Amino acid sequence: MSALRIVIAGAGGRMGRTLVRAVSETSDGVVAGALEAKGHPDLGADAGVLAGLPANGVALTDDALPLLANADALIDFTIPKVSVELAALAAQARIVHVIGTTGFSDDDEAKLRAAARHATIVKSGNMSLGVNLLAALVKQAARALPDFDIEIVEMHHRMKVDAPSGTALLLGQAAADGRGVSLDEKAVRARDGHTGPRASGAIGFATLRGGTVVGEHKVILAGPHERIELGHVAEDRMIFAQGAVAAVRWGRGKKPGLYAMADVLGLNA
Repeated sequence: MSALRIVIAGAGGRMGRTLVRAVSETSDGVVAGALEAKGHPDLGADAGVLAGLPANGVALTDDALPLLANADALIDFTIPKVSVELAALAAQARIVHVIGTTGFSDDDEAKLRAAARHATIVKSGNMSLGVNLLAALVKQAARALPDFDIEIVEMHHRMKVDAPSGTALLLGQAAADGRGVSLDEKAVRARDGHTGPRASGAIGFATLRGGTVVGEHKVILAGPHERIELGHVAEDRMIFAQGAVAAVRWGRGKKPGLYAMADVLGLNA
């Protein structure tokens, strides 16, 4: 089977450079294109050099169409507006689109579902294989312990712009799914002042930001006289990149649709 031709969106950023390294280290994939925003200072630069590798002859460009027309897959850790635009282009090209972007609005989600009628989209608030296994455990625990209080605590580096993190929301959704409830109705994202007692069935979120923390998440299930803590610590962004590459491999040859990392791991089988 021929090597997977993978385009990296946001190739000039920290995660983009990590993705370039991850794809370059595989035996079955090549960096076939590197995208960046119009006006980005690194446009025209070699993607390999930016990633700390030998030059690979792939220059950063802001023109997605010709790249996607000759690609098998697109890996996209950018921002919602860009991801939605790229999803439409990936649908036209009929390629795999792996999305690690977070912070989508309901309207954005609808547009992604529409694009998934023609593209194979794998989307997750966290591409780490470990985090997605954690989500499966959280779902099971929430179902098994319906009367336990659930709190989700997350910490990221000081530059992260969205809160709660996409991973925290992924874990919250897993807890809600385990109990058959709506996360929108049960989520408590902030507490301040005289809040009164904790609402029964609430799924609480606490957000911490500081330093250079890659990502830490803990799900606490607190019951009478006992507490269960399930957690994950990300030590290197490479785990997200490697998960994204695994999603590309899994998506190759799959019919169009909107998939999750749980599908990649076989947890929805």
